[in-house]
Amino acid sequence: MPQLIVLPHPELCPDGAVIEAAAGTSICDVLLTNDIEIEHACEKSCACTTCHVIVREGFNSLAPSDELEDDMLDKAWGLEPNSRLSCQAMVTDQNLVIEIPKYTINMVKEGH
Repeated sequence: MPQLIVLPHPELCPDGAVIEAAAGTSICDVLLTNDIEIEHACEKSCACTTCHVIVREGFNSLAPSDELEDDMLDKAWGLEPNSRLSCQAMVTDQNLVIEIPKYTINMVKEGH
């Protein structure tokens, strides 16, 4: 079973995580199932950018993003060439290393 390796995030996953992930499951669902509460304001319908992740390793193993996802990603904070919406990117048979950006467009917290 492939692994989803989550780099440390100061609020959502301070120590990072290594998670066994079933192929065909969205990165977002894997995170939520494992108590990593990534934002998903649109309820995983590809209508926002709050579940934006950066795929640090394994990006090429993912199916290409579609036009709708690309259009949404254009609005994401901290966009990088290997950015994906975690609700749209499905785990394959290869390991993935992801980073959850510190901020999202919809998340504004005092003190940051």
